[in-house]
Amino acid sequence: MKPFLVPAYLAIAAYLVISAKGNANTLASQAIFHQQSWVPTLAQASPPLPLTHQGNQIVLNGRSLPGNWSQRQQSIGISDISLLQTIGVDLLNSTDATRQPVQWFSDPATNFTTLSTWFTAQYRYLDITAFAQQAGWQVRVNGNTLQISTPPSQVVGIRQGRQDWGDRIVLDLDQPTPWQVTQEASELVITLGVQASPALLQSFIPTSGNRLTRLNVEASSNQTVIRVGIPAGLRPQIWTLPNPNRLIIDIRDTVRERDILWSAGVQWREQIVSTDNARFPVISLLIDPQQAGLAVKPIWTNPAGAAGTTPLITMAQQSQVAAAINGGFFNRNNQLPLGALRRDNRWISGPILNRGAIAWNDTGAIAIDRLDFRETLTTSTGQQFPITLFNTGYVRAGLARYTPDWGANYTNIIDNETILTIQNNQVIRQQTTSAQGQTTVPIPTNGYLLVARSFNTALNALPVGTTLQLSTALTPATFSQYPQIVGAGPLLIRDRQIVLNPQAEQFTEAFIQQAAVRSVIAKMPDGKLMILTIQNRINGSGPTLNETAEILYRLGAIDALNLDGGSSTSLYLGGTLINRSPRTVARVHNGIGIFIQPNF
Repeated sequence: MKPFLVPAYLAIAAYLVISAKGNANTLASQAIFHQQSWVPTLAQASPPLPLTHQGNQIVLNGRSLPGNWSQRQQSIGISDISLLQTIGVDLLNSTDATRQPVQWFSDPATNFTTLSTWFTAQYRYLDITAFAQQAGWQVRVNGNTLQISTPPSQVVGIRQGRQDWGDRIVLDLDQPTPWQVTQEASELVITLGVQASPALLQSFIPTSGNRLTRLNVEASSNQTVIRVGIPAGLRPQIWTLPNPNRLIIDIRDTVRERDILWSAGVQWREQIVSTDNARFPVISLLIDPQQAGLAVKPIWTNPAGAAGTTPLITMAQQSQVAAAINGGFFNRNNQLPLGALRRDNRWISGPILNRGAIAWNDTGAIAIDRLDFRETLTTSTGQQFPITLFNTGYVRAGLARYTPDWGANYTNIIDNETILTIQNNQVIRQQTTSAQGQTTVPIPTNGYLLVARSFNTALNALPVGTTLQLSTALTPATFSQYPQIVGAGPLLIRDRQIVLNPQAEQFTEAFIQQAAVRSVIAKMPDGKLMILTIQNRINGSGPTLNETAEILYRLGAIDALNLDGGSSTSLYLGGTLINRSPRTVARVHNGIGIFIQPNF
């Protein structure tokens, strides 16, 4: 690594002040780090140390921003995602999860800085202690808030230029300063805690360009805001350069390629995958299910029952996972699942329609295939009746079964259902419902409910007192050996071959023809799981199902399963979504979560 070139203005003495209020275990109520000669080197793995403080708010130059941070003795860590979002520090490619190279108003090829890391169950923190000292920041801990003050800065120039690929906006700064970005469908907002003189703003005449539809620069006493109108789905790039210090906004449709070993067993990648006719940004996490201290489990909104939806970011934080992707389908009206969901051998929701599913165990074995679930009910007189549905919001004529894993109660999903209560393998009650959602029946802990929908033959053969036997079969039978299962569909790849057949899985023609952003899970040749989102193609719409299968084939997947997509498409890592703005995502029922063991 080449030495870090320290700008002259940073030769002034700098202090990092950390105030640890109200904690008798800290070394002192206020610890001060004096400036010292500092040249970044490869960070050494920190020994396990207890956290003395942690929180989820950062007050930056008086502005309150969401951000996860923690303190270990006299070291302050900010989660990598929060550092990227609140300060604008870029994360460079890495192959060591304990050492993260970063770039901020420096040449990423020569002047990058490497920060050491530590982990909790949900976040990876980067140790900013020396970094903040070098930048002249003052940092204080106050309860669950981290207060950061950076040296005052000014905008000394604004430029706009039209390029062949789009548009470029450049802000010249007298010194590095934090910046934040928010993006709605058609507007990009960049906020900097810097001053811009009225004369400078009056001299800058913004114009529309190749890609940007409008441009507005606003300034107050201590803040400058750039608002850029952009076409929906565009992915602008924002980056910095030194000497002179510049914030560069490129209005173009591209992706920032990444390859970061985020933690042991979790690798974060962003790349472009080309098909015959288009180029698609793909954002993925490669998960090693055999990694010690890592577990992959289904997660869902309401652990007490099957009903409920919430944004994946909320579900992930409630489940305390480090990473997650949205899972299977559900009914948006009644918020009930429509597909397999099994965790630790508990069937929260049963398979439907012979649709694709993924199954795995805790030793790293993975299976992806179409899954059929059949049960047979046998009376004491030898009569047999098929149970066509199990713990599901999907309805059709016949018998459905609901167990305590569905929740404490069952509420009728459609009009005129007949509910049979089974305890100790015996029918103890029959009752008929009226209007949808008006009848709630407890599910016995030592039994289950049978719900009959337009199936009088079965009702006549199952009076109170009837003794029952139940048999269950899964196809493929090997799926019964896996404690974790998530169903979605359609199946895309099996045994390295494209096997897409959405009609066989009874998807609608509108769904089959749709072009939309996608979520996918795949088994890779090295045995790892890949959870990924496929974004809108460069200068166009999302992939069709056929294109999705082709992309997974080109990525080398052995087996691959399409998950719920479109507005549900969500990929979560370290506290936020990494594939889209959380403001644009829909609520989902369930997901697949990655649990990691903290290293403190």
